[in-house]
Amino acid sequence: MGVLPTRAKVAVATIICVNTVACGITLGGNGFANADPVPPPDASSAASAPYDDPFYRPPADFGAAAPGTILRSRPVTLSSISLLADKAQAWQLLYRTTNSQGQPMATVTTVLRPIAGPVHGLVSYQIPEDASTAQCAPSRFLGTASGPVDTVGSAILAVDIGPLNAVIAEGFALSVPDYEGPGSEWGAAKQPGYAVLDGIRAAQSFESLGLSGTRTPTAMWGYSGGSLASGWAAQLQPDYAPELAIRATALGGFLTNPAQAVSRTIGTVFAGVPISVLPGLVRSEPALVAAFDTHLTPSGRALFETAGAQCVTANITSYPSVDLNDQLDMPFRDFMALPDVRSAFAQLNLGGSTPAIPLFVYHSVNDEMVPVEGVDETVAHYCATGASVTYVRDQASEHGLLGLTGAPAALNWLTEQLTGDPVRPQCTTRTVASALGLATTSLPQATRDILDGTRASVTAPVLPEG
Repeated sequence: MGVLPTRAKVAVATIICVNTVACGITLGGNGFANADPVPPPDASSAASAPYDDPFYRPPADFGAAAPGTILRSRPVTLSSISLLADKAQAWQLLYRTTNSQGQPMATVTTVLRPIAGPVHGLVSYQIPEDASTAQCAPSRFLGTASGPVDTVGSAILAVDIGPLNAVIAEGFALSVPDYEGPGSEWGAAKQPGYAVLDGIRAAQSFESLGLSGTRTPTAMWGYSGGSLASGWAAQLQPDYAPELAIRATALGGFLTNPAQAVSRTIGTVFAGVPISVLPGLVRSEPALVAAFDTHLTPSGRALFETAGAQCVTANITSYPSVDLNDQLDMPFRDFMALPDVRSAFAQLNLGGSTPAIPLFVYHSVNDEMVPVEGVDETVAHYCATGASVTYVRDQASEHGLLGLTGAPAALNWLTEQLTGDPVRPQCTTRTVASALGLATTSLPQATRDILDGTRASVTAPVLPEG
């Protein structure tokens, strides 16, 4: 199916884990379908946020605030990207946003700005969290309010450090939101988009970033699970946040159909990913709660409880090739065909509305986790309904590798949209040998060196075949 030998595919699974927030750490959290299920936090209770830090608990009356309102802030010490050459100042903002039921919710974004020089714009970067516990939220690893630097988090963010640092090197501020929210509802409809957009609102109003409010040139960028959140934000922006001057969105490893991705990885070396995200996804949909509660076997309940309390790499390493067919009282395909289940998953798909923001979509033709057919279909729908999409289909990579090889082209395109003339609305599709071959002339050599260095350091152990 792909271009890599089987042995290398196992190594790519490790790269994908490194490309998420949560590699190799087992932390507390609530799974799904316990004998006595624990409900997700409601709008007035964000206390289950990372390590019971009171910073994450919103004031009692926060629901009366407008979406994007900063509820509190604090400076933080960077625990990851401070290891790279381009230093930044960072803060965490607790802000009011909206959950998938349309109710007030509070979450956190980590915001950064270059220490030196003016800030030319803002990029909201959605890290692929891919977990069902708030202990794996991006803010847990990006910065600490006090205490020692989180060296484990530094290793975990090995791939994301490159794009984050390159954005800072380009003179842009960053917003890195905990878009899954305090309930860690991966894949929830709309909520991640609301959280991204309100994180942008909060960042634009935060005086220390030196931005120009809603006039700030702004872009969004997400890969894999981060692309799903970014896609929701792009679709929701015209109605939910029309005042934001969002000029561009880059979507890589574009996850448009969660059911397709879950089904694709069952019984593979990536089988730990669906069991990592399903507990949170299920919590967001009452119909799925009922269905899984009815059809999970006792071993399936135990698996969801454990996997829902771990970060994704712990699940990949703990459950290689676990088969969800063995965790239900019917074949997984039949379960997904149940009317209530099929209908609930359909509500989670992107493509229901058309983004007004120009999009750069890059996806591997050989993606073994997110089928390219779903991306082709969504892009075609966007284009048919008036969107502007630059779509690049990459032949040489697979899911994990394109996160590395596609980053320079994505940042190059975003930089051009933020600093140049507005893009002319159009739809183009190209299938290329490798995204690495795309022009990156807009990026200074220092920025390209950052991305090249990240790619080389992460892929070096994977390439030898002997």
